[in-house]
Amino acid sequence: MPELLSELTTLRLGGPARAYVRCESAAETAREVARCDAAGEPVLLVGGGSNLVVADAGFDGTVVHLRGDGIEIEGTTLTADAGAVWDDVVAASVDAGLGGLECLSGIPGSAGATPVQNVGAYGVEVASWLDAVELYHRATGETAWVAPETLGLAYRTSRLKQSDADVVLRVRFALTDGASAPVRYGELARALGAEAGGTVEPARARAEVLALRRSKGMVLDPADHDTWSVGSFFTNPVVPDDAAVARVEEAAGESTPRYPAPAGIKLSAGWLIERAGFHKGFAGGRTGVSLSTKHTLALTNRGTGTTVELLALAAEVRDGVFARFGVELHPEPVLVGAELPSSRR
Repeated sequence: MPELLSELTTLRLGGPARAYVRCESAAETAREVARCDAAGEPVLLVGGGSNLVVADAGFDGTVVHLRGDGIEIEGTTLTADAGAVWDDVVAASVDAGLGGLECLSGIPGSAGATPVQNVGAYGVEVASWLDAVELYHRATGETAWVAPETLGLAYRTSRLKQSDADVVLRVRFALTDGASAPVRYGELARALGAEAGGTVEPARARAEVLALRRSKGMVLDPADHDTWSVGSFFTNPVVPDDAAVARVEEAAGESTPRYPAPAGIKLSAGWLIERAGFHKGFAGGRTGVSLSTKHTLALTNRGTGTTVELLALAAEVRDGVFARFGVELHPEPVLVGAELPSSRR
């Protein structure tokens, strides 16, 4: 049994749990969650721990650690256990000549977390390729496969993230044969020498995505503290209209990257953070945590950090961006027993 949740999270932060159980299959996960629920025991589900910020005091309940790692491919359909390492899932799809998931290469964490967060990168989201999710419904004790349309999938969220009523047991993807997802992200298209919206061999796209992510400290490496993070700490904010964008550009004195979004216009959180005066490696006088030296959107543990320190840094960045641009940044990871300090504005 791990003594601390820091042993199970990519941030390497978090105190002890009252109890721990390791689950090697979907059936075992459902059984252990049911046992805890019957006893009134709080449950924290942990897969790869790549999207958790756990309090220094730890978790007063049972950690259910998803370690089932099965991956099955039949035709263009891939099914994975919730505990399967996500990059292993992507690699298996590419090795089978299947396209769709290659732009999500190198993202840490487990397969079961991907629909919860509607994980996305380089112009691709899990929602685009998700075929079904097997859920354990805690109130009824029933297990069923459900369609993506029932999950409320949106930008980096879903109803699964907003509620703990269901537990992801397995995920299923419907992929393409021999061609990548359309390459829509400019940086990746340039690296591949591809036209925007075109396709390439999935293996080529995966190799370039991994190279780009490594250059930003976004591929796990135990020796590199820039990867001791939850990846992007803040979601890209969405502003309502062109007038809001104009106010940001007036404050910055330059044009800002902008992307269409269902509820308005999406801005780059990393761009806003840098223009608000927070440079790569910024620590604000702290010694245990800092922004990544490679990417301002990642908050990192430099080896001696605490969750309190990390969240204080996050609040300083959030408040600095708001003071400069009037744009609110929201954290992407799940906070367990912890919260960002209140805004000082």
